[in-house]
Amino acid sequence: MTDLHHFIAGLPKAELHVHHVGSASPRIVAELAARHPDSKVPTDPEALVDYFSFTDFAHFVDVYLSVVGLIRTPEDVRLLTFEVARDMARQNIRYAELTVTPFSSTRRGIDEKAFMEAIEDARKAAEAELGTVLRWCFDIPGEAGLEAAEETARLAVDLRPEGLVSFGLGGPEIGVPRPQFKPYFDRAIAAGLRSVPHAGETTGPQTIWDALNDLRAERIGHGTSAVQDPRLLAHLAEHRIPLEVCPTSNIATRAVASLDEHPVREMVEAGVLVTINSDDPPMFGTDLNSEYGVAARLLGLDERGVAGLAKNAVEASFLDPAGKARITAEIDTYTTNWLTR
Repeated sequence: MTDLHHFIAGLPKAELHVHHVGSASPRIVAELAARHPDSKVPTDPEALVDYFSFTDFAHFVDVYLSVVGLIRTPEDVRLLTFEVARDMARQNIRYAELTVTPFSSTRRGIDEKAFMEAIEDARKAAEAELGTVLRWCFDIPGEAGLEAAEETARLAVDLRPEGLVSFGLGGPEIGVPRPQFKPYFDRAIAAGLRSVPHAGETTGPQTIWDALNDLRAERIGHGTSAVQDPRLLAHLAEHRIPLEVCPTSNIATRAVASLDEHPVREMVEAGVLVTINSDDPPMFGTDLNSEYGVAARLLGLDERGVAGLAKNAVEASFLDPAGKARITAEIDTYTTNWLTR
């Protein structure tokens, strides 16, 4: 392990684009699969490595949904959530906005109030026992259409759990235009939630413009195609609209052909506020520490540069000002101590 990788491992971090079910480690997925043996998901953690090899984005969605199908009881939800937080704590992730898709669970029969209680119980336990602060983004699974949008908006607004801060839109982009979801985002925004849709991952820049204009996006999930439109890049930079960049994910789902072709450098050079994230880390054979290492290589960063990326995530988060100041100061102290050791 190089000095820079050691630095990254100990660096206090925040993560803004990471999915609840997609963060389940092979150990937890295997345990859930063993609980529900009628599933096609392997019960052997080693076999999951091959199972999580994707041919394209559609195949990834199919596999992802098969893992979602393992979450069948409030106890499954609580186990998954707390263990995700445990894995984050091991990486010195101090704060994370975890994307949760409640529709996927409630439609499978989990009582909606029990679901909320399970994630909240795990959130409070994680903060008390592990020191990792979790907040929620409830997202619409776009492939499930307007029924899912209506249900997600209702759950977010009417049953709003204490940790919920934002409203998102995930799933496939092709054939799922952003403007149709405007009424649901309007409702969530009116209730005080922040808008953070995925856009421009597997489609062009127009999807990002639609997310900005119709969904009033305050951050963009992925946004890899933004570099195809100089006017869009300038708009993102001028208005300080962050991109939630997930390098390894983009390669695994074939959204980008290779890491060397990843557009993150162009984003940074255009002045866009870039944050580094892991998306669905075990499924992509990565974690946030690894993604920081990838970003450091692609951007040619030293320790101070990597610390700057970590502060970007804090700045772009929906954490309260005191919380932002606390983590930023911790990053600065850690970096200074490292460089003067």
